[in-house]
Amino acid sequence: MYDKELIASKLRRWEAYMHRFKLPMWDEIPNFGLYMEQVIVLLKQYLDYLPEDINDRQQIITSSMINNYVRTKIMPEPVKKKYFRVHLAYLIMICTLKQSMNFADLKNLIPTGVSEAEVKVFYESFATHHRSTTEFFVAQTRLLAANILEHEKAGQYAVESPTDLITVSAVISGFSGVLANKLLLLEGKTLKDEETSE
Repeated sequence: MYDKELIASKLRRWEAYMHRFKLPMWDEIPNFGLYMEQVIVLLKQYLDYLPEDINDRQQIITSSMINNYVRTKIMPEPVKKKYFRVHLAYLIMICTLKQSMNFADLKNLIPTGVSEAEVKVFYESFATHHRSTTEFFVAQTRLLAANILEHEKAGQYAVESPTDLITVSAVISGFSGVLANKLLLLEGKTLKDEETSE
């Protein structure tokens, strides 16, 4: 059982926080060499909307994760053990997207082996879409939780209980992941290719 008032209070605080939250734009990311531990501290600040695992089994970012991302070439190598703006941009995107995508799909989505100017364009688009998607998701959650938040006009999609809200949120997450995966599989294909495969 969940305390409805506690959930409502948490939702209101979360909504207020998410209205203020935004990923840094390219020019707001520092472009001087940072060491690994400094990168980890900065990323945790940038991505503080992502909670650490309750049992501390899964952290947002660790030095071994960063080393793995470099080793698998999803991001460029540091320069003399220092990380710059381009590295931080990659890490922000990776840490954000890995919440809902597997590593293979992530590697297909994020551009690798491209110029820093191309990374900048991709990252700025990513940060802009992150902001608009945040606003959309907060608005949709507000509609879903209308009964919990005791809004006068609850629509047809409003759930009745915190358990229902958790369930619907998990289902939305699943559908979003499936859609992203299905769209990634269409890279390089045309409608004609799809018609001949049926």
